[in-house]
Amino acid sequence: MLIIGLMSGTSLDGVDAALVSIEGTSVEKVDWEMVHWCTMPYTEARRTRIHDAILAGSAERLCDLDADLGEWFAEAVLGVCEGAGVPLDRVDLIGSHGQTVWHRPPGPEGRGATLQLADPATIAERSGCPVVSDFRTRDMAAGGQGAPLVPWVDQVLFSLPDSARALQNIGGIGNVSWVPPQGVDEGVFAFDTGPGNALMDSAVELATGGRMSYDRDGRLAAEGEVDPALLEELLRHPYFAQEPPKSTGREVFGRPMVERLAEAIRPEGDRGWPNLVATLTELTARSIADAYRHWIIPKGVSEAVMTGGGARNPTLMRRIRELLAPLPIVDGATLGVDPEAKEALAFAVLAWAHVHGIPANAPRATGARGPRVLGSYTPGANKRQGRQP
Repeated sequence: MLIIGLMSGTSLDGVDAALVSIEGTSVEKVDWEMVHWCTMPYTEARRTRIHDAILAGSAERLCDLDADLGEWFAEAVLGVCEGAGVPLDRVDLIGSHGQTVWHRPPGPEGRGATLQLADPATIAERSGCPVVSDFRTRDMAAGGQGAPLVPWVDQVLFSLPDSARALQNIGGIGNVSWVPPQGVDEGVFAFDTGPGNALMDSAVELATGGRMSYDRDGRLAAEGEVDPALLEELLRHPYFAQEPPKSTGREVFGRPMVERLAEAIRPEGDRGWPNLVATLTELTARSIADAYRHWIIPKGVSEAVMTGGGARNPTLMRRIRELLAPLPIVDGATLGVDPEAKEALAFAVLAWAHVHGIPANAPRATGARGPRVLGSYTPGANKRQGRQP
């Protein structure tokens, strides 16, 4: 099957599209190849619309955004096919994560809820391909966190023959998968470590008046100095001490948090903003390292593989290496996929699992009551109405 995976993450930088060839009908026998991938960057206007809807979207604005995201995701479908030189009518299926606009894990108030937008009917209509979407809600209905969802794919595609490994994604939010060796019955163990790029990006946006959306090459953080008192205060956030399974999002670690910090400490002058970015970069590094020391390293792990946009930040990666030494820190390219394309690849595989009736959540990671087939199916054009066996 030729499947396109679509992902727009918490960094809000654009739509990642991965065209993947997958052979096999069971997890015991599956081969895959990345045919092509691309990112369709959001314009500043589109990014602002998504960001504003997340912060204070009315029902009308969320409804309009759902339709528009469907169009934008369909553009990414056309773009990845054009880049690969593959006719659209050769694509069998699309797996769309959509754009998370709100995510509330289960807690004392009751079951969790989650909302991803990007109208799948629009994607199916524009492409003619069937679409699997809305992957998180079934796990939540079964009592789970609905996140992270990539760990099941990590185990299917990236387990090692004789040792466990950790796969760390650093998008807007950081998440880790502990993947046992092949043939071991123990399931994958995973959770969100806390902020990834979201706090750093928001600080850079505020510091530059929107001229920059992220700390390119970690330069701003490298110019600043960490505020030890502020760092320790931030590390006292209750999320970091919470036991897995756990998940989080921009609702907790996002721009409102940075705006409150900026109002409280008033980072003025030449050093103020660089110092805040440096402190938030250290927060991401420390929260990842602390999570490993508490829950990953005690399980035994041979290496930590880094993917996501944060893996391109030299300042952040230097601190993670220092904090986790002597654990080997490995570039995500070792997985055979560009580190920034890995999550789009994952949603292509999750769509493949859906049409083959394969449960693809990881109950040990999400806390769900058991394995569940994830996603909802939207047919494409008439010639593509049939499901795969």
